Amino acid sequence: MRKIYVIGIGAGDPDQLTVQAVKALRRVDVFFLLDKGDRKSDLIGLRHEILRRHAGEPAGESGQGRGYRLVEVRDPERERAADGAGYPGTVDDWRSRRAALYERAITDELSGGEGPDEDEGPGRGSTGAFLVWGDPSLYDSTLAILEEILARGSVRFEYEVIPGISSVSALAAGHRVGLNRVGGPVQITTGRRLAEGWPEGVDDVVVMLDAHESFRHHLAADPVIHWGAYVGTDDEILVSGRLSEVADRIGELRSAARARKGWIMDTYLLRRDPGLSGGTPPDRP
Repeated sequence: MRKIYVIGIGAGDPDQLTVQAVKALRRVDVFFLLDKGDRKSDLIGLRHEILRRHAGEPAGESGQGRGYRLVEVRDPERERAADGAGYPGTVDDWRSRRAALYERAITDELSGGEGPDEDEGPGRGSTGAFLVWGDPSLYDSTLAILEEILARGSVRFEYEVIPGISSVSALAAGHRVGLNRVGGPVQITTGRRLAEGWPEGVDDVVVMLDAHESFRHHLAADPVIHWGAYVGTDDEILVSGRLSEVADRIGELRSAARARKGWIMDTYLLRRDPGLSGGTPPDRP
C-alpha cells in the first residue's frame, strides 16, 4: 500500500519543523514538490533547504540507493479574477486539475505493492510526501485534493497528516501577542470575507489570503493591526499600530515587497478595543 505524508513545514524558517515532522521526512522515498513558476522559485528553494537539513541524503543521480527522490509537479494556473458567485466554482476547477496531476504523480512514482503487476523496481519506494507551507489544516487544499483522488478510486493509498507551525502562530509570536483575550473568541477569515464586513461577535480577527488590503474597509473603526509578511523567513516584515496610523505604510511595504519578489504572503491580526492584551513589538522592515 502506498503511504503519503502531508507534512506541515512551518511558516518559512527551517528550524520551525517539529520533531515529528523530521522523523516523517526521514521515512520518505519520494517528495512531491509543487512548482509555482519562476516568480515563486524561492518557495521550492526553501523546501530544498529543509530537506538538506533534515531529510538525510538524496538518492544518487540514477535515482537508485536508499536516499529520497524529488519529483516536481507543475501547479496549474488559477483564474484570479473570479469573484462573487463564480469564485467557488473557479476554486473547485483548479483543485480538480491539481488532483489529476497529483494522482498521476502518485501512480507513476510510488510502488503500490498490491499485486504481481505492481512495479517494485529498485529505488522506486512506496512512501511519498507533500511539504505544506504552514499547517495542512489551515487554508490549504492538499487534504481535500487527496480525498478527491481517493474518491475517484483509480489509485489506493493511505495518508497521515503532520501538523506544522502556521503563519498565524508565527505572526503572533513575532508580535509577542496572544490571538485571543481572556475568555474571548478569535476568528480566522480571509480578506475576501473581511471586505464584506467585520465578523459578528468577535473583536479579534486574523486575516489570511488578502490580496487587496481589505483592512482599509475598517479604517473608521481604527482597530490595532499586527501585520506580517513572509513571516518566519529572512524577508520577514512586521508592522504594528493603530490602523489609521500604519495602513499607508503597510500598503507601501506590500507594494515594494511584491515588486522585489514577484509575490507576497501576508497575514494580520485586527484587534478592536486595543491595549487590553499583548505587547507592542518594534516596526521591523
